[in-house]
Amino acid sequence: MTTAVKPQRPIQMVDLALQYHHLQHEIDEEIKKVLQSAAFINGPAVQEFKKNLEAFLGVRNVIPCANGTDALQIAMMGLGLKPGDEVITADFTYVATAEVIGLLGLTPVLVDVDPDTFTIDIEQVKKNITPKTKAIVPVHLYGQCSDMEPLMKIAKEFGLFVIEDVAQAIGAEYLFSNGKREKAGNIGHVGCTSFFPSKNLGCYGDGGAMYTNDDELAAKLKMISHHGQSRQYVHDVLGVNSRLDSLQAAILNVKLKYLSEFNQKRKEAADRYDALLKGVKEITCPKRFEKSTHVFHQYTLRLDEKISRDEMKKYLLEQGIPTMIYYPIPLHKQNAFKSERYANAEFPVTEKLCRTVLSLPIYPEITSEVQEYVAYHIKHFISRYAS
Repeated sequence: MTTAVKPQRPIQMVDLALQYHHLQHEIDEEIKKVLQSAAFINGPAVQEFKKNLEAFLGVRNVIPCANGTDALQIAMMGLGLKPGDEVITADFTYVATAEVIGLLGLTPVLVDVDPDTFTIDIEQVKKNITPKTKAIVPVHLYGQCSDMEPLMKIAKEFGLFVIEDVAQAIGAEYLFSNGKREKAGNIGHVGCTSFFPSKNLGCYGDGGAMYTNDDELAAKLKMISHHGQSRQYVHDVLGVNSRLDSLQAAILNVKLKYLSEFNQKRKEAADRYDALLKGVKEITCPKRFEKSTHVFHQYTLRLDEKISRDEMKKYLLEQGIPTMIYYPIPLHKQNAFKSERYANAEFPVTEKLCRTVLSLPIYPEITSEVQEYVAYHIKHFISRYAS
């Protein structure tokens, strides 16, 4: 094993400063326009971004909002879910997905995930449907779609809403059995996404959006996100204050032009990691789901359980390599979601993933030299650990 040279630039999980350097002129110009216009809330930049994102996604309606968590909450409000209604979602996800269910007085029903794609287990969804079930929230985790075709069949059979959590997979496409392709978020009743800075399409603060082809639902979502206003000072329903500001929209307008290119570069980086780590039997590289493209919001390894993840993480950090664990604790074991429902429930896949996953640095600008350095030290640790 040849020695790898440590890169001069500190390695980041996502190098946002480097990306800004590449886009600085365009971003600065768009920010300047907003500052000069003083249209900071719901200004022209927001309307332009809304139209551009609708065109990119191929969807009739985009409703910008303040963040991805708000998007999920407003979607559930707009669909008329009531306290006591059950909403099925994945146990292996970020807390926001289930958090909003609880905040609205709904009942989160957590189910296990697929061991290869980490997305919601379709059979577990069906097993957990009751007369109280009203919606399903599939999470398109790490950058690829849940298996939406059978999920939508279940939803139609039982009369359920589907709210897609697309925070990690904007731009990914799902392939139906008839050859039709749809972008993530366009398949269910409403898609919800986040523009948190580290996302594939990220702003420089908080931001989010909902999107749907249902014009009536879109109007309701827009109304709820603006204090329940149908027109100024006329409040038809209880709403919230959740707006994407013009500065963030201006930044997103620039970055949206490059999203497909950035997603392709992420895929190329993932392919390089695959090649560099090929043959290391103690790790499993991310599986590509044949029904979905993968935009690699995260590149997540699964480690053999005989390898200490904590020791590997510590060793890599000592070499200047950051890693992250998405996610270390299943939702059903979080204090916020503890319930008698889960006292004897089994989540074997989720619990194993929480013990074994480790995400590596990945972003469009990552160089082969950085990846070679990362892979070298992963292999070095494993060879040393196994000896």
